[in-house]
Amino acid sequence: MPNVRELRLGTRGSQLALWQANTVAARIAEAGGPACRIVVIRTSGDRLQEAPLSEIGGKRLFVKEIEDALLRGDIDLAVHSSKDMPAVLPAGLAIAGVLPREDPLDAVVLPSSPAPLTVDDLVAELGQTPTIGTSSVRRIAQLTRIFPGARFVPIRGNLDTRLRKLDAGEYDAIVLAAAGLTRLGFASRISARLPVDACVPAPGQGIVAIEIREGDEAVRQAVSSVDDAAAGAALEAERAVVTALGGGCQTPIGALASWVRSANPASARQVNGDALELVAVVVSLDGSRAVRAHRRGARSDAAALGARVAADLLAEGAGDILAEAQRALGAVEGLHP
Repeated sequence: MPNVRELRLGTRGSQLALWQANTVAARIAEAGGPACRIVVIRTSGDRLQEAPLSEIGGKRLFVKEIEDALLRGDIDLAVHSSKDMPAVLPAGLAIAGVLPREDPLDAVVLPSSPAPLTVDDLVAELGQTPTIGTSSVRRIAQLTRIFPGARFVPIRGNLDTRLRKLDAGEYDAIVLAAAGLTRLGFASRISARLPVDACVPAPGQGIVAIEIREGDEAVRQAVSSVDDAAAGAALEAERAVVTALGGGCQTPIGALASWVRSANPASARQVNGDALELVAVVVSLDGSRAVRAHRRGARSDAAALGARVAADLLAEGAGDILAEAQRALGAVEGLHP
């Protein structure tokens, strides 16, 4: 890249955010691109540690100040957990690349337990009225169907802080993204990975996204050298579901796109590079209603695949569920200005 000696990379200052930022910087350098200088930006989500996300505007608060800095030209690129990004990006910004996806599933962590546990094992282990730590309305809506007597309590902070609160007895279990636990070296703490039929993950979960200004070709060129096309197609399909449903970061929508494995035993380990399988769910906040949709499509048709799955969900009543959820969440936000 001629005339570019250094890129200013914007990120949050959490443990996981810094892991993501440093990994992107290292990969760009390894690919022959310019050095990246990490610029830590404190976001509204970081400042409001005590309030549940559903009461303060959702996970968008973890990216807003960083995107503002990118638009102002204070930084050259931004690195995010893609599940924190809004379905529609601010005008002038674009996702230029993503890293390979880590395990996308949700994980349950107990203070101590044999692993791995099945969902039935979890129900037996936790009993009828466990206290479960999570700040995600999507997780609560789906897990209420498995643990109808559970008390769900918000939990925020760095990963080691959450684990310390769990081990201190403040919760019977906590639910986190398996990807974050794995990336920070805590995979051994995972008691159970929740299968998709029990809890569909957040769109983009496990994918690190790199955001740039549209038209900044020098930065786009540097980012393209580390872009993972497979993860990018999956993210495109999942984000298209949320966009078509009009949902935000803090709504009970799950979506996961996976590569279809070859049916040929001789190539069972190979991924069919043109086929995506997408499953999505919309669940009422109390878990009483859920609609699911599932389709396969071509990788080159990822966005259209997401739109078709969203249309299937809407045909089954997802619009009413989401409208009800948004009214309820809006009422809660109104009580906490």
